[in-house]
Amino acid sequence: MLCKSILDIDPLVRFAGVCDHTGEIKHGGHAKGIQNLLSADETKRSNLQALARWGLRNTLAPKIGYGKYSMTEYEKIKRITMPLKGEHLLLVTTEIRADHVKIIRAVLDLI
Repeated sequence: MLCKSILDIDPLVRFAGVCDHTGEIKHGGHAKGIQNLLSADETKRSNLQALARWGLRNTLAPKIGYGKYSMTEYEKIKRITMPLKGEHLLLVTTEIRADHVKIIRAVLDLI
């Protein structure tokens, strides 16, 4: 339900999914007509890297607070990650021209 609501925020949202601590996507998927740019193995590796980065960010949390989201712009997509409860990570990808600030605000309102 969360992932479907995120896909409905903006037609430039390509993907919304939740991965667990193993990097496996447990919920969500691509918007209609969108093909994944990465293979299944590359997706899992990318998810594990994102999880590791959140772990590193959280080492400073006692001093600066926990992160709410991270956004990276690549040449072909933008990727937004948000930590969820239970060692899960919300992953959202958009087209480059998407208004990521609007999308991030809408997702934060949903969660």
